[in-house]
Amino acid sequence: MTVELSGAEIVVRCLQEEGVEYVFGYPGGAVLFIYDELFKQSKVKHVLVRHEQGAVHAADGYSRSTDKVGVSLVTSGPGVTNAVTGIATAYMDSIPQVIITGQVPTHAIGLDAFQECDTVGITRPCVKHNFLVKDVKDIAVTMKKAFYIAATGRPGPVVVDIPKDVTQAKAAFRYPETISMRSYNPVTKGHAGQIKKSIQTLMKASRPMIYTGGGVVLSGAAEELAQLVRRLGFPCTNTLMGLGAYPATDRQFLGMLGMHGTYEANMAMQHCDVLLAIGARFDDRVIGNPRHFFNEARTIIHVDIDPSSISKRVKVDIPIVGNVRDVLREFMRQLDASKEKPDPEALKPWWAQIEQWRSRDCLKYDRASPIIKPQHVIERLYEVTRGDAFVTSDVGQHQMWAAQFYKFEKPRRWINSGGLGTMGFGLPAAMGVQLAHPKAAVACVTGEASIQMCIQELSTCKQYRLPIKVVNLNNKYMGMVRQWQEFFHGNRYAESYMDALPDFVKLAEAYGHVGMKIEKPEDVEPALKEAFSRKQDLVFMDFVTDQTENVFPMVPGGKGLSEMILV
Repeated sequence: MTVELSGAEIVVRCLQEEGVEYVFGYPGGAVLFIYDELFKQSKVKHVLVRHEQGAVHAADGYSRSTDKVGVSLVTSGPGVTNAVTGIATAYMDSIPQVIITGQVPTHAIGLDAFQECDTVGITRPCVKHNFLVKDVKDIAVTMKKAFYIAATGRPGPVVVDIPKDVTQAKAAFRYPETISMRSYNPVTKGHAGQIKKSIQTLMKASRPMIYTGGGVVLSGAAEELAQLVRRLGFPCTNTLMGLGAYPATDRQFLGMLGMHGTYEANMAMQHCDVLLAIGARFDDRVIGNPRHFFNEARTIIHVDIDPSSISKRVKVDIPIVGNVRDVLREFMRQLDASKEKPDPEALKPWWAQIEQWRSRDCLKYDRASPIIKPQHVIERLYEVTRGDAFVTSDVGQHQMWAAQFYKFEKPRRWINSGGLGTMGFGLPAAMGVQLAHPKAAVACVTGEASIQMCIQELSTCKQYRLPIKVVNLNNKYMGMVRQWQEFFHGNRYAESYMDALPDFVKLAEAYGHVGMKIEKPEDVEPALKEAFSRKQDLVFMDFVTDQTENVFPMVPGGKGLSEMILV
């Protein structure tokens, strides 16, 4: 006898079948039947956030740090619209998520019902795909499709919108073991002929460069990348999203490139003769002005899972569509079979030029300052955590300093909003990371402006006893806005000064956490050591930093990679 389940029961059973550990969400009328079924079981744990944006960011942090699909659950109307920022954040950075949204009953759709919005229409530009489920019989196969689409090919968020009456209706339940969609068949294996051609081109290079992005991290290809880079003996750089894909302390690593990248990485990128781009998309913050980029002649090899990313901003000579890990394994297989090796002697002049660029010490700052320099805080954070922490960040100067001064040796340790640049991301993302890795050290690097975007999640941290360490680089300004106003707007700091800031120590204590205020450089390291020794506590460290400090190097908007502003 076939047992019929309600739509809400089917949703929860689907989550169980997918092995979902956590659902981050906030209840409301349209999803109460789903919440009732979550309450009746214990396999899938629910985390109650304080704002729907926080739910999607937390699921995002969980996903980025684990290679699992993050899951969130929100109600209709304002629940959905509050979640859109988190959905767009995940979309821009290709993070696999399934967002389950409640909808008004099917008979009320389109009638401006209470808490109704066009979820499919609103989210269409910022999702990989979305579904509106109008029949309870379609829930199971739709959920299977959602998880499959989110995690395969170029990953991304998928929205499943379910009307309230569909969660009440009943149907027989069977979860598909596999799914096949005629219109969706992502390519995984790279073209062997194109890979062979790429190897032949790389062997002839006198000024080669390997440029890698978040695709290396998302495909789990860090080990394969390290093998390839060391085998070739070429210099390597990571984008902001790719940090940790190659060990930051390795001599072949030139640091991050782009708008706030190192001098040596940007100069090598600009002046190379063969460029191997892997899992990166030639973002505007990475190569600056494309016209300037093409002032230098070079051959470009581009590996990416998404064919629409290839030759989108920059014309590519040798395209290779495929999953990065599979492509790199084929690279190594062909290299081993061919016995070809680059000539180290031929590369010596190139490495000598790189070392000359590196000697500029582009990340230097005033280490004798009587005021706390933000770079000093990040350097001490790296030392105190031995480079082994998960580091989330918000967006702005503090994000760039964390990227520049924390040496990421492993993938999935650097969790930040790269494409959308979402203030408020850091704390809820840290919640997802901490739940995924309960015994790990998790630091949220933020600023006094960003932290206030989702500061209510300190309440969630208390409820679930999440011992996150908040590193607040407090300069009383929206730092990156102020920096641009100084450079390009005649020092007119229009609305970038954060007046009437809260007492962050008292605020942290009001939420039941530990607060610290640090005002002297000599107190930075002791404060960090004390904070990380408190294994059970969330510690909010408010570092009062130099208000005038800027992030260098900097490539101004519209300029080229070699047109950097240095200290």
